Amino acid sequence: MADIIVVGGGLAGTVVASRLHQRLPDLDIVLIEAGPDPSDNPNVTNFADGAKLHFSELDSKFMTMPQEGLDGKSKYNCAAKALGGGTVINYGGWTRGDVQDYDEWARNVKDQRWSYNSLLPYFKRCETHHDPNADPEQHGFDGPVHTTSVTSSGREYPLRESVLKLWKTQGLEYKSDLNDGSPQSISDLVESWHDGKRQLTQSVYSLDGVIVRTSTTAQRIILDDNNTATGVELLNSGILHLKPGGQIILSAGAYRTPQLLMLSGIGDQAHLASHGIPVQVDLPGVGQNLHDHLVCYRYWKLRHPERDLALGFPLFSGENYDKGGPADFLVRTTIPSPELKDALEKDVGDTVPDTHALLQDRTHLEHGLLYAGFGAESLGLTIPAGGNCITSFFMSCLPTSRGSVMLSTPSAADAPIIDPNYRNSDIDAHVLRHAFRGHTSLFLDTPEGREIVEEEFTPPGYPVLGVDASDEQIDARIRFGAQSCFHPAGTTAMGSVVDGSLKVHGTEGLRVVDASVIPEPLAAHLQVPIYAIAEQAVDIILEECFWP
Repeated sequence: MADIIVVGGGLAGTVVASRLHQRLPDLDIVLIEAGPDPSDNPNVTNFADGAKLHFSELDSKFMTMPQEGLDGKSKYNCAAKALGGGTVINYGGWTRGDVQDYDEWARNVKDQRWSYNSLLPYFKRCETHHDPNADPEQHGFDGPVHTTSVTSSGREYPLRESVLKLWKTQGLEYKSDLNDGSPQSISDLVESWHDGKRQLTQSVYSLDGVIVRTSTTAQRIILDDNNTATGVELLNSGILHLKPGGQIILSAGAYRTPQLLMLSGIGDQAHLASHGIPVQVDLPGVGQNLHDHLVCYRYWKLRHPERDLALGFPLFSGENYDKGGPADFLVRTTIPSPELKDALEKDVGDTVPDTHALLQDRTHLEHGLLYAGFGAESLGLTIPAGGNCITSFFMSCLPTSRGSVMLSTPSAADAPIIDPNYRNSDIDAHVLRHAFRGHTSLFLDTPEGREIVEEEFTPPGYPVLGVDASDEQIDARIRFGAQSCFHPAGTTAMGSVVDGSLKVHGTEGLRVVDASVIPEPLAAHLQVPIYAIAEQAVDIILEECFWP
C-alpha cells in the first residue's frame, strides 16, 4: 500500500514524486509510467538526434480526427511514452509566457494562486538561470533545470546581425530577458539544454527512494461508495492499493489523463454509458476544452548560400553549434485590436466590448527563424542540398478553437479519440493569416529581407504568394501546412473538472497535476508552466494532506 500513487511519470509526475519524497521521505510513494525508462536510448541525449524519436517506441504516435479547418486531414500529435515525458522528446524551448495569461487564468478560476506573481516563486524554484547577473526578482539560480541562451552557449551564427535588423523592421526592440513575464520583443532563444545535453526530468529531480514502475499502464482509478480514491487498477497486472488518507495524482497528460478519468467513471454520463462504464461522478467537462498551438513553417532560398549561412553548407560548423537549436531569436507580437475585434465579433455574433481579454496587448504570436530546412519534406518540398535554405515559423499562441478527447473503447490499451478542432474560429483564422502575410512582407518586401533571401520554396500545386496574395490564397496554404506544436492542454480544466487545489470535483483523494488543468491557452512552450504547476502542487498537497 502507498501513501501517494502518481499515475504518469512524465515531467509533472516526476517532479511531484521527487519533491514529495524530498520533503517527507517517510511517505511511501509509487510512480507508475506506461512507457519505458529511456535513459539508455542513444537518441535521447543529444539535440541533433531528437528528431529520430518521433514515431519511435518512445512516442505514442497519436493522430487526430480529420480536421475540417485543415483540409479534412488527420494531424500527427507527438506524445512521449517514457519516463520523463515531454523532456525526452521536446526541443527544449524554455518560455514562461505572458503575465496577462496567468492573471486571466487566476481571475477566471477565482484563485490567485495561479496568477503570475503567485507562480513566480515556482518558476524560480525549478531553474538555474543562464545569466548570473539577471534580475533575482524574476529568476532562480539554484534550481534543478539549467537553462541556456544562444549568447550564453557561445553560438555565433553568421546571419545573427542581419536577422536582428530584419525583425527590428517590425518596430520591435531587442531585450535580453525572454522570461520576465513581458515577452513582446525580440529576445535570444532560451532552451533547457545543459552544455548541449538533454535534461530528462528524472535526471535533475531525483527519484531515489520512490518506487518507480515503468511499462505499467493504469486502467482506472478505484473509487469507493463515497467517491474516495482507494487504489489504481493496472492493465492486466492487479491493483495498487492506497492507504487511508492517501492521494492519487493523475499526471498522464492532456490526452491520457481525461481518458483515465472517464475509464474510472468520471465524465459525461451519456458518453460513459455508451461504453458501458458505470458513472461515479457526472462531470461533463472531462475531455472537453482541448486547446493546442498551431505552427506554420515557410522555407526560403538564401540569396548567398556560398557565404556559409545555414546548416547543410559544407563549411557551416561554427563553434558550439551543437549546444542548441539552429536559431538566434524568439519574437513575440500582438495584433492590432480593431482587426481582432472584427474577427471575434464574427465568432460570438454580437458586439464585443473593448475590454475583452483577447483585445488587450496580448502575445498572440510567436515567430522565429531556423538556419536549416527542417521538416520541408512533410510539405512535399524537396530542398536542394547545400545549405541554401532557412525556415521561418509562426505559432498562434492564444487560439479560441476548442476540441475534445473522448474514449474510443473502454480499455486504456487503446488510444483515445483526439479532436483538437483546429482553426475553427474566425479569430484563429485571422491570427494565422495575419502572421503569414507579415512573413511574406518581411522577407520579400523589405530591403533587409531581400538581402537575406531570394524567393520562397513553394509547396507543389500551390502558387507563389507575394505581398498582394488574397485571404483565400493564404488560407489555402495555412490549411495545407499548419501542424501541431505538440502543446495540448485544458482537458481537465481548472474550474470545470478540478478546483484550485487540483482536486477532481466530486471525489476525495484524487488530483490532477499536468497540462490538462490549464484552462486557457498560454503564450508559452508548456514545459516551464508545467514545472511551476507541479512545484506548487507539491506545496498544496503537503499543506492540505500531510501537514497539520
